[in-house]
Amino acid sequence: MSNTAQPLFDLTPTDEQRMNRDTMQRFAAAEMRAQAKIADEADTTPEDFYARTATLGLALLPIPEALGGAGMRHSPTSNALIMEDLAHGDLGLALGALSPMAFVNTLLDQGTDAQREMYLPRFCNEEFVAATTALLEPRATFEPTQLATRATANSDGFTLSGTKTMVPLGLDAQLVIVVAELQDHGPAAFLIEGTPQGMQREPESHMGLRTLQLATLVFEEVQVPTTALLGGGDFNLRRFLDLSRIGICALAVGACQAILDYVTPYVNERQAFGEPISHRQSVAFMVADIAIELEAMRLMTWRAASRAEQGLDFHEQSYLAKLFCAEHAMKIATDGVQLLGGHGFCREHPVEMWYRNLRAIAILDGVASV
Repeated sequence: MSNTAQPLFDLTPTDEQRMNRDTMQRFAAAEMRAQAKIADEADTTPEDFYARTATLGLALLPIPEALGGAGMRHSPTSNALIMEDLAHGDLGLALGALSPMAFVNTLLDQGTDAQREMYLPRFCNEEFVAATTALLEPRATFEPTQLATRATANSDGFTLSGTKTMVPLGLDAQLVIVVAELQDHGPAAFLIEGTPQGMQREPESHMGLRTLQLATLVFEEVQVPTTALLGGGDFNLRRFLDLSRIGICALAVGACQAILDYVTPYVNERQAFGEPISHRQSVAFMVADIAIELEAMRLMTWRAASRAEQGLDFHEQSYLAKLFCAEHAMKIATDGVQLLGGHGFCREHPVEMWYRNLRAIAILDGVASV
């Protein structure tokens, strides 16, 4: 028996993942971090930002070559790494840039061949296509398996009624996957194109994610054709939720890494009583706790993504990752503000913005599917 210890798992990225990460990290630093603060103050998305994200080809990568895409193998792990790196620049901008990719991933995963052929070629040009998913509903006790948005079958297709909230790109999205309760069937998803009669879009304003155009979508007996039923009615809500929760966790990891990267040099440079505040045990322990909790968040997210990629059951792993990330993302954000002291509440430092953004992790669902 060999005395050489074998690693339990290998976290070394592939060459393709390494190149993608380098590209995303450069984009996040150059195009997102610098503009996020200004955009947050203005409560809007930077002009032409989404057009610049089209150069990354996020939605294009997994689309088959026959439909005009890059034909790369769908990889939840690679997608989670991309989301993590973009969220390091800004969580809100990252979620907006990734919404079309989430739409494409869901369509590839659960759509019919005809639906893929109809919609996917639109994402193969060098233009940003505003597409998103809508699951959340405006009530404090929202539960994804108990949807208030209803769909009823009729001779012309389906009638959709209900309200969706916190929809990324909701004001401009021309393609929306809406999850609803189909009468006598169960949860189903519908592909909504444009703004059909009876559909209204209302802007939202929240304490966080101000760089993201969140909106409320109201459906009042909206008529949709039979072809709009995603997967022909064979919609797996649990899988949809699990894949989106991995993406949300990856976004949280990236934003929390930004906090750690910011507070570490701050506590080493900030002087109090003639020495860096990092020499204080309570401060050093708090930074160490952030690093420990962040690494746990990352490993739980990667494990869920890895199992999804291998075709194994990943429901338990994605649920636990979301639960853990929701709790500790808020704790890390709070600790980041506390480590900066009074500066933690000043707009000149980005930590207060990251604190506000990360409060949304606990309630986001059905977005950022990997």
